[in-house]
Amino acid sequence: MPVLLESALLSGLRNDLGQRRIDAGMARLEGLAAPERKLRSSVPDAPALLCYVAQWVDAGWRDIEIVQDGLLSFPPGARGELSLLDYVHVLMAEGAVQVAQEEVEKAKATFDLVITLSPEIPDPQLLSLAHFWKSRCHRKQGVYDAALEEVAKGHALACEAGMIPMAGAMRVAESWLLFQKGKTREALRLLNDAEAVMSATDDYITLGNIESSYGRMYRREGRYDLSLRHFSRAIEEYAKRDPNHRNLARSLANMGYVERLVALQLRKRIDADAEQKRKSDPALRREYERVRQDALDHLDRASAIYSIHHQYRGSGTAFVNRGFLHLDSGDLQRAEAEAMQAYALGDEKHDYILKARARLLQCLVANAKLEEGIDDPAWVAHMALEYSRQAVEDARQTENRRLLARALIWHGLTLCNTNPNSGEQAREISEQAAQLLKNEVQDHIWEDLQTLKGKVVKGGKMDSTLQAWSQGVVGERSFNQLTEDFADLIIPKVWEHEGRKVARVARKLAVSPKKVRRVLARLGLHGGNS
Repeated sequence: MPVLLESALLSGLRNDLGQRRIDAGMARLEGLAAPERKLRSSVPDAPALLCYVAQWVDAGWRDIEIVQDGLLSFPPGARGELSLLDYVHVLMAEGAVQVAQEEVEKAKATFDLVITLSPEIPDPQLLSLAHFWKSRCHRKQGVYDAALEEVAKGHALACEAGMIPMAGAMRVAESWLLFQKGKTREALRLLNDAEAVMSATDDYITLGNIESSYGRMYRREGRYDLSLRHFSRAIEEYAKRDPNHRNLARSLANMGYVERLVALQLRKRIDADAEQKRKSDPALRREYERVRQDALDHLDRASAIYSIHHQYRGSGTAFVNRGFLHLDSGDLQRAEAEAMQAYALGDEKHDYILKARARLLQCLVANAKLEEGIDDPAWVAHMALEYSRQAVEDARQTENRRLLARALIWHGLTLCNTNPNSGEQAREISEQAAQLLKNEVQDHIWEDLQTLKGKVVKGGKMDSTLQAWSQGVVGERSFNQLTEDFADLIIPKVWEHEGRKVARVARKLAVSPKKVRRVLARLGLHGGNS
């Protein structure tokens, strides 16, 4: 190990980081006299110290400005005089600053350069960090396969360096990526492994990330009470380190999102009472209003924290989530304003995930305007289609399956709402979305898919579809897919003809009642008596 890393300070910072002794590491840093002066190029160990200060800032110590200030002593034109290891340390600090400023492409190139130099860097801990940071860049862009590959390399190198707790923190990121790819069982296994390691540390940020991950997984399963409980625990963990930590804001935004879904469930119960001409329980309405207000309060607090850290992605997420709450209450003007602000942030940073989410909200607002007859219908229809197309295009630039599925679903629904002759195109779109949501739980996105399928069946061109099949025009469908398609076409029609009696349909078509119910449920239709 070079002499510059043999100092007690640097050795302590490295070891505390690797073993996730966060309080101990921060105490070392706070014990420095004028730490910003220690990062000047005139100090022998400044490049390495700058690198590890950047890691500690990410762990919750002070803020990124101290690293930015230190980098001023290492301008690009003067770095040729540095040793290779010093140069790599400066690059690591620069990459951390670029991530904090959400300049993801620049950061990715910086960490790429560090990794390219890895044959000359006999330091597995440092290389582990480079791979981990590069994984974060890919993750921010929604490129999950590459992110998984990088974090796995980072984890292996951390283990090689004997930094098992640091490897555990990386496992949390790996788990989240697997979850995004639909591998929930494997994601839970890694998360449980990471929790067993990290529970013995005072790394409250990673412990909060673990709770947040559980919250997202339960949200996906529709278990909103458990989801909210874990997000609350995540907030408690983050607050132990910093009551205004950016990850705390993320959990607040996630809580707002879940609370909106809870409010939608309550609204359905209220609407069902109205359809049955029953008077809703006043307590139910009060609960609905309370949950909506809680969601808005949590999103407002998240926005305030994101503003402190200049986090555009988080701010944009809060705009989108608030916009959906306004859409739910019929305040289309405010919903549209929130969507426009979110899109502007995403467009500025070339963030395809945020852009797609904002366009989706704009698409839903435009569809609501069509339904209510607001503004010029031809222009609103045109904009609704444009928003839905752009949402699909932006979502395709990522590997976020659910985001793409939702964009496709609303593109299909918008086609159905604006063009009565678009049944076949909408049908193909619904099939693409269904494939993306295959084996997913039946949540609100799945419900939107069933609405689309129902519209396609009711308004689709059955005769032209059957005629095309009779001519051998089946596209890329397998025989099993054709069988399912035929069931989707025929069973609802027979069900209607037989007075919506599942048992009659089953007898008439010589299929099981279970098959009939499954098809009707898939299409968003509900069989009555059997």
